[in-house]
Amino acid sequence: MKTNYYDYIIVGSGIAGLYIALLAVKRGSVLILTKGSIDDCNTKYAQGGIAVAMGRDDSPELHFEDTIAAGDGLSDAEAVRILTDEAADCIADLIKFGVPFDTLNGEITLTREAAHSVPRVMHAGGDATGEHIEVTLSRQVRAVPIKVLENCLASEILVHKRRVVGVRALDCHTGSVEEYSCKYLVLATGGAGRLFKYTTNSDVVTGDGIAVAFEAGADISDMEFFQFHPTVLRLPGVAPFLISEAVRGEGGILRNVEGHRFMPDYAGKAELATRDIVARSIVYEMKKTHSDRVFLDVTHLPSRLITTRFPHIYRFCREHGLDITKGLIPVAPAAHYLMGGVKVNTWGETNIPGLFAAGETACTGVHGANRLASNSLLESVVFSKRIVQRTAMTAPPGRGSKRSGETISRRLPERETLSKVPSLNLPTLQSLMWDKVGIIRSGKSLKEAAGILASWESCLPRPGDRTSHELSNLVLCARLVTEAALLREESRGAHFRTDFPQTSPEWKKRIVFRKNVIK
Repeated sequence: MKTNYYDYIIVGSGIAGLYIALLAVKRGSVLILTKGSIDDCNTKYAQGGIAVAMGRDDSPELHFEDTIAAGDGLSDAEAVRILTDEAADCIADLIKFGVPFDTLNGEITLTREAAHSVPRVMHAGGDATGEHIEVTLSRQVRAVPIKVLENCLASEILVHKRRVVGVRALDCHTGSVEEYSCKYLVLATGGAGRLFKYTTNSDVVTGDGIAVAFEAGADISDMEFFQFHPTVLRLPGVAPFLISEAVRGEGGILRNVEGHRFMPDYAGKAELATRDIVARSIVYEMKKTHSDRVFLDVTHLPSRLITTRFPHIYRFCREHGLDITKGLIPVAPAAHYLMGGVKVNTWGETNIPGLFAAGETACTGVHGANRLASNSLLESVVFSKRIVQRTAMTAPPGRGSKRSGETISRRLPERETLSKVPSLNLPTLQSLMWDKVGIIRSGKSLKEAAGILASWESCLPRPGDRTSHELSNLVLCARLVTEAALLREESRGAHFRTDFPQTSPEWKKRIVFRKNVIK
């Protein structure tokens, strides 16, 4: 394995993976493993931007308060403090790397999004922020001595004497399996949005990092908290397309199919309420009006504002026959972001020495039960930088997934397999999760899903190619989401149960799953 040794192996090539690689290459040899091309990730689909307190009326303290409020009692205060205090330093790094943030008269422009008390969201190319960050960082990676292996799926974490020693990976083209050894392994594969029938996520987001971490004995936390974006384009024959939070931040109004502006009926902040409230409100309105959509209205806004502020959204809608400056945008919620993941401390360390996690793969505790808009890209860079800083310290990284607050630790329960279940394939899994474990849940629907998922898992063949690995990883992540949702007998943030509709002080704690004791 000596010929395949690297100081840092990073699995994933979104903003977290690329940013870590660019910082780590100054300290040692770096390998990036990515199962698609280097640009296949969720980062490039991020429209909303990146939040940072740099406006005249803003401060890290105010950003801290907004983030805590959105987290609905479960955000880790220490992690949020780090996020807001260290944000500006990381933004400076992105600017040095060449990310072209939007400016006006020489100053970076800031916009406001839902649940932010002031404008603090930076953009690049209007609503193409993620794409600009991804392209800029991937260009920088190609310009330095970082080894990148594309079409290479990490299938197993190698642990020896209770410490990570490397990773086993599948060549998705040839089917061959190779082992790579390392000093530090960083998982940055994104979330698990492909669990659901409707999602804003890229096809590559199949929970791979979370699944291999669980199998290796890592702690997995907060999986019941899956954020559904309220406004995703709903047109027949058109794949779900994100309509940014910023559209409502600029004054967009939600109307039902009868033309009624309904959000003031549900929340004092109306369209600027947190995502969980807006998403559930839309679901209620769709049921009330017997429709599969509502409408986002921006026709009262200046046309020039729409075309310059949201050029990507405007062009995409025009290509599908819709001029949003003149007509209403049909939208409905879709799965968007996983608040849970591999449990880490404020240095990105897991409970397995040498194993780190970053970005959506990780659960830092920043987002709590409900992520504040545009904090995801910021979390990726802030805690990614801390991972590299931690590896540079004199004391070797050790076990570090402990965080403040009470936790409930569990193993996945053994469930009786069912005799009659639907045949397992990706569409069947996605429909099950959407119908039974979606925006509005109940104990009955969750138990039904848990039984089917356990039955599927019991008969899964050993994966051999990329597709079978992805399906296996998604089934495991589906079980983690469903079992956590069953355990949490309350409603909080993005997790809502009709049989427990209130938030309970007794549940101000985290649910953590671990497969077994580390070998």
